[in-house]
Amino acid sequence: MVEQPPLTLTELVTTAKVFCMEPHVYPELFGITDGKAVGTFIEHKFRARLQSLYTLEAGSSALGLDLPSIETDIKVTSIRQPQSSCPFRSARQKIYGLGYNLLLLVYDKSDNQSDRVATLNFLTCAFIDKSRTADYQTTRGILEILNRDGNRDDILAFLSDRNLPGDEVVYNTLADEILQSPPHLGYLTISNALQWRLQYGRVVSLTENIAGIIKIL
Repeated sequence: MVEQPPLTLTELVTTAKVFCMEPHVYPELFGITDGKAVGTFIEHKFRARLQSLYTLEAGSSALGLDLPSIETDIKVTSIRQPQSSCPFRSARQKIYGLGYNLLLLVYDKSDNQSDRVATLNFLTCAFIDKSRTADYQTTRGILEILNRDGNRDDILAFLSDRNLPGDEVVYNTLADEILQSPPHLGYLTISNALQWRLQYGRVVSLTENIAGIIKIL
């Protein structure tokens, strides 16, 4: 038996492109309006495809990632509201990213009443490097402050104005880190909640080339 090659990020991108361009017609999804159920169904289909082609090496599952060996989570969402949730770990994620990559698949679903099947067309597929998974407005605001010779007090005031989850200790720690290591511009919209709510509209509508984001489709 020929041993399957290990999954790499390059193979992930290639396989995702092929998968998204194939026809996706499922009687199981006919009449299903629960986006989470549709997303889970497609995610399982895609994971099965990867398992048929590659060895999915076990990595640290502490983050609960779909593909821990390549530090990547799969997010499948509808174009009508391209968003999902993820566990809240710390306020730092909004500034420095989630800590892992995202493979984003955005579909449009239509039901055929006569055949009683659902058809999914994938409109966007993108790989988002972990360096780009921070909140756009938060990172943009911080970078603008730094570009205008902002100091520690300016950063603290900004974090407070943005209602970043955390107390004075969290804000002070983050301010020191930001001054020493400015963040990259993130491309997600991350809403404060018990779980982060990630919104992907900016990635979906992206037309220019951005380092760290691969528009697969």
